[in-house]
Amino acid sequence: MKKPDLPYLVEKKRNGRSYWYFRRAEKYIRLPDDPDTPEFTEAYWSARSGRRKRVSKTTWDALIQSYYLSPAFLALGAGTRANYRRHCEAIREKNGRKDMTTFRRAHAIAARDALADTWSKANERVAVLSILCRHAMDREWIERNPVVGIEKLKGGEYRAWPEAKLKAFERAAASTGNTVALTAFELAIGTGQRLGDCVKMKWSDFDGDFVRVIQEKTGADLWIYCPARLWAFLADIPKQGEFILAKNLTQPLGKRQVQEAIETVRKAIGVLDGADRLVPHGWRYTAAEQLAGAGCSDADIQAVTGHRSLEMVQKYRRRADQRRASKRAQIARERNENET
Repeated sequence: MKKPDLPYLVEKKRNGRSYWYFRRAEKYIRLPDDPDTPEFTEAYWSARSGRRKRVSKTTWDALIQSYYLSPAFLALGAGTRANYRRHCEAIREKNGRKDMTTFRRAHAIAARDALADTWSKANERVAVLSILCRHAMDREWIERNPVVGIEKLKGGEYRAWPEAKLKAFERAAASTGNTVALTAFELAIGTGQRLGDCVKMKWSDFDGDFVRVIQEKTGADLWIYCPARLWAFLADIPKQGEFILAKNLTQPLGKRQVQEAIETVRKAIGVLDGADRLVPHGWRYTAAEQLAGAGCSDADIQAVTGHRSLEMVQKYRRRADQRRASKRAQIARERNENET
C-alpha cells in the first residue's frame, strides 16, 4: 500500500501489518488502519486541526454488549437469544460506532422498510430495535423509546397446510427419496413442534409412548404423546446416529440443510413462493388445527404445542369451530330442502 503524501503521517509496521499515526512533536495519535477510507481522512484532519472527534460512550456497540449481559437477554430461550443476536449483530455491523442517543423514529422506519421484501424479518428487526432502545432507557441514555408504536409490515401470516398439499408434499418427498424432508415433515406434523426443535430430536427422546422436547424458543420442557403414524414412520427408517435427523454419529443436521431439503419439495409442489406459498412453520399450525378439529380443549392443544399464550390456541379453536358450524348449517339446509 502506497503511503499517503500527508504531513505528520507516520507508518509503523508490526508483524507485517501497517499502523498509522498522526505525529506532532512527541505526540502520536492512532488513526484508522485503511488510509483509503473516509474515516481515515476525517480522523487525520481532526488530529491535525487539534479538534479530535469525541468518542461517544453511548454507541450501539456498547449498548448491544450491555444488553447481552442483561438479565432480560439471559432469561430468553436459546432459540430466541440466537435470533435476537443475529439482529443485534446486523445492527452493530452497520451502526456500531454511532451514538445511539441520536437514533430517531425515522431511522427505525427506514431500517424496517429496507427489509420490506422479507416482512417477517423486517418486523423482527423493529422489535429488536425497540428492545435495545428500552434497554437504553433503563441505562438512562435516552428518555423515550422512539420505536414504540411503529406499524408492522403486513405480508400475510403463517398458514396451516391444506390436506391436499400435505399429501402432495408426502408423495413428492417419498418419490424423490428426499428422506430428510419427509422425516422433518413427519416429526413436525406428529409432534406439533417448530422445525428447529424437530432437528434436535434424538432417538433417546422417545421412551416408547412419549417424546421429550425442550423448546428452544420458550424453554418449555414437554412430554408429548407420540401418535401411531409417527411411531410407524420412525420404525421404518434407519438409525444413522444419535439424532433422528443425523449429520453423523453424534451431531444433527444443520437447520439450514434441513430447510433446503424441504425447499426442494416445496418448489416441486408449487408452494415455495407466490400466492400459494406455504412454509414449514405452517406444519405446527396444521397440527394445532387438526387437534382443534378433533374437539380437543384449549388446554389439550397447549399441552401438545407448548404455546405459552392461549391466544394462538384460541385462534385454532375459532377456525375449527367455524368449520364445524358451517358443516352443521349446510347439512341442516340440505335436510330442510329435501323435506320440502
